[in-house]
Amino acid sequence: MSKEFDVVVIGSGPGGYVCAVRCAQLGFKTAIVEKYNTLGGTCLNVGCIPSKAWLDSSERYYEMIHSADKHGIEVGKVKLNVKKMSERVAEVVKGITGGVQFLMKKNKIEVFTGHGSFVDANTISVKGEKETVELKAKKVVIATGSKPSTLPFITLDKERVITSTEALKLQEVPKHLIVIGGGVIGLELGSVYKRLGAKVSVVEYATDIIATMDKDCSKGLHRVLKKEGMEFHLGHGVSEVTRNGKTVTVKAKAVKDGKELVLEGDYCLVAVGRKPYTDGLGLDKAGVKMDDRGRIETDGHLQTNVPHIFAIGDVVKGAMLAHKAEEEGVFVAELMAGQKPHVDYNLIPGVVYTWPEVAGVGATEQQLKADGVPYKSGSFPFAASGRAKASDEADGFIKVLAHKETDEILGVHMVGPRVADIINEAVVAMEFRASAEDVGRICHAHPTYSEAFKEAALAATDNRALNM
Repeated sequence: MSKEFDVVVIGSGPGGYVCAVRCAQLGFKTAIVEKYNTLGGTCLNVGCIPSKAWLDSSERYYEMIHSADKHGIEVGKVKLNVKKMSERVAEVVKGITGGVQFLMKKNKIEVFTGHGSFVDANTISVKGEKETVELKAKKVVIATGSKPSTLPFITLDKERVITSTEALKLQEVPKHLIVIGGGVIGLELGSVYKRLGAKVSVVEYATDIIATMDKDCSKGLHRVLKKEGMEFHLGHGVSEVTRNGKTVTVKAKAVKDGKELVLEGDYCLVAVGRKPYTDGLGLDKAGVKMDDRGRIETDGHLQTNVPHIFAIGDVVKGAMLAHKAEEEGVFVAELMAGQKPHVDYNLIPGVVYTWPEVAGVGATEQQLKADGVPYKSGSFPFAASGRAKASDEADGFIKVLAHKETDEILGVHMVGPRVADIINEAVVAMEFRASAEDVGRICHAHPTYSEAFKEAALAATDNRALNM
């Protein structure tokens, strides 16, 4: 059995399904290939969406125990039902993945379930449970995403030594969760179980958590999480992970002096990053080149060395972010239609959904220093925000970095309540090359969290913050 399409998209994560929708909108006869029975890829099934659902539920539980009385809400004994919490997460995932299925039908995109692999540069074989289908494609978009990385000496049994996938499906709260990796994934899931009552220890090789973000954000989040009881062992390289029954032992050595650290817990979450997923894709049969890090090589138009084959998202270079993949999906679809789209990678925000949240866009202060760019900095603490104080959410700050001579905003970095949403105001401002004074002169509703962005911009403009 063989079918012909203008575009075949392999992978139905945020990059893949958005690309397919845009292709269909532009008049291409489009098919999408997904190896699993539900659409949405890692993000919707075992990543962004379930983790945010867990974070929200755990926040509500934590607030009920620790801060409800501050608001005059007196409660009796609070009971945690992890099974019910897990069921709610599953319902959220089911609803959203079902929504993607609806989008495929609405846009007349044909869905093929099974493992897709290249037979040749224009033919995709889709091996399903019952049959194998061959798809002929004029153009192909590879959007197969990524999977969790590990360290070569760690055996992931997916029971006690686990990845983020298994961590999102635990039916009990760990007594002691050891997290290897102080990046986004490790801290978000560590936060979930810390709030639910687990002891959480984070082991990180670098001397900072969320090391790729601005150092002030790292310090700010570290301070709050440590205050809440999360344990950190920074500057330690893990050397051994062993399991004996229900006990997991993690050994690590201090980078500075070689002193050994030994931790024992009932679960170990390995969160050392993700790697491109191209297993069984048959790229060699299509003649598509890869780099030495397992990523598909592309040019500035996300085109591989085979002109009609494109690649987007986690399988190509750049940040492994769902929204970056979506932008690339739209870019490729419009490029194939003869349009002239663009993606400004400097303006793709990064977010950590702990509480407080962390967000940043543009250059960090460390990057500006390293590049010798003249800059000025303005910060405003949420402790001086009326809205944050009224909500008892006064941890954190917003920092604006602007060019010292032109006042153009070069970077914005935040730790605090709802900054995952506020950061998008900074993205808009930077897209239109706004100056710090431009933002400082925009009227913001009062009282709101976003006023802190205005105040930080004023602080960067001749130290003119009004409420500090």
